[in-house]
Amino acid sequence: MVSGLLQATVLGATGSIGLSTLDVIARHPERYEVFALTAFSRIAELRILCRKHRPRYAVVPDGGNARELQSQLDSDGIRTRVLVGEGGLSEVAAHPEVDVVMAAIVGAAGLSPTLAAVQASKRVLLANKEALVMSGALFMQALRDSDAVLLPIDSEHNAIFQCLPGGYSKGLSRVGVRRILLTASGGPFRQMPLEQLAAVSPDQACAHPNWSMGRKISVDSASMMNKGLELIEACWLFDAQPDQVEVVIHPQSVIHSMVDYIDGSVLAQLGNPDMRTPIAHALAWPERIDSGVSALDLLQTGRLDFEAPDHLRFPCLRIARQAAQDGGTAPAMLNAANEVAVDAFLKGRIRFTEIAGIIEGVLNKEASVPTRCLADVLAADAQARRLASRWLHDHDR
Repeated sequence: MVSGLLQATVLGATGSIGLSTLDVIARHPERYEVFALTAFSRIAELRILCRKHRPRYAVVPDGGNARELQSQLDSDGIRTRVLVGEGGLSEVAAHPEVDVVMAAIVGAAGLSPTLAAVQASKRVLLANKEALVMSGALFMQALRDSDAVLLPIDSEHNAIFQCLPGGYSKGLSRVGVRRILLTASGGPFRQMPLEQLAAVSPDQACAHPNWSMGRKISVDSASMMNKGLELIEACWLFDAQPDQVEVVIHPQSVIHSMVDYIDGSVLAQLGNPDMRTPIAHALAWPERIDSGVSALDLLQTGRLDFEAPDHLRFPCLRIARQAAQDGGTAPAMLNAANEVAVDAFLKGRIRFTEIAGIIEGVLNKEASVPTRCLADVLAADAQARRLASRWLHDHDR
């Protein structure tokens, strides 16, 4: 262990965000050292990462994987200790020697370790939007009760953060903000005839025109549920009301989001579509470091286009906005039902166009209630999954 280096835990190290984070960290060995890496299913890839970065800890989901990985690392001569499950995730997120935590586990599974990092007053780089979507009020209260620093990694929220003035937490209107403009690429189906959407394949849905992402997030982008989840996340991050957040389709993905001020000014953050830019920004904030991303060439980009989202084409965006307005457990149920539906689509059990119907059916069947504690959030998550799974069971009969 080299003293003086910032110790980094990467939750979800084998995913696209995790790998991009490790790329940025590796460019600055004088500043950062990898403390812990975690993975869910890509254990062989985690072993390779442990060989390269030599973390003190690695975390895998179960004892069998842990024993196998520990044996392999021991034989490699790597002194990494392998931990198991949710307890292991929370341990490496909240460890006293850790300075910064990249929260990049996809879905509800990232909630507990991300909360643990906040409660332990870490610098938390939030790529797991579901943590805020599911438990926004509880999460933000935990942030206020700690000395944690929360920095957004989603390119849109990181752009908004860069465009807002200091003191925005006192309320957007108090700092002269009229609205937040959340940009969206529109995904691979932005111009596809509506009658063809029912027949699209998982591979088509995962073929994003601009970004390289995991399959679940790619499907969310194709349905624009990712933008719905980001709308909810933006409300919590920036203390905004849903009607203060407007979604604008911008196919080039060069402007990552904008902030509209009451004096007529609109501030935008631009850059090539590469997640290493927001990761480097959050790692070094308030300083700037090299991310490895090439400079933006506006002459080569040539043009910047904008259009309003089509809610007939993207019903998930409408459903998510309604969940944001309903509050309480509605966003947690929205997220849970979406995870079940997207998984079913990726496995070929349902059509792409049935994703929105499952989500809306769950929300219509189960009324939203206030969230008083984390148990309320987890209960809503579990109930939504049961209802969505029951729909799938009936669908398969």
